[in-house]
Amino acid sequence: MSIVKINVLTVPAEMRATLEQRFAGRAGMVEAADGFEWFELLRPVEGTDAYLVYTRWRSEEDFGTWQASNAFQAGHGGSGGPGGPGGPVGPAATGSQPAATGAQLWSFEVVAAAAPKTT
Repeated sequence: MSIVKINVLTVPAEMRATLEQRFAGRAGMVEAADGFEWFELLRPVEGTDAYLVYTRWRSEEDFGTWQASNAFQAGHGGSGGPGGPGGPVGPAATGSQPAATGAQLWSFEVVAAAAPKTT
């Protein structure tokens, strides 16, 4: 079954628009990756300042291949991985200050899933 990677980005309120603009500017970069299944940028509504970057992959190997790709490096400012200095919201991506003040990468295996029934 698929795997899910969630990058948890701590984003101060004054940097939210910057973060969202940076992700909008990278639209289309991950969709062509082999094994890519889904992406969502989730904005916090209440109780936290953490954005969630949700990606779903066919396998751990596909995710690793994406991380090692030139497209990943270009979209993440040449960082060594998500949440690192110069990461997807870091200064290398835009030549300015990072939008996030911290990041964690969570990994999950999908063990059950549901989708709306079509008629």
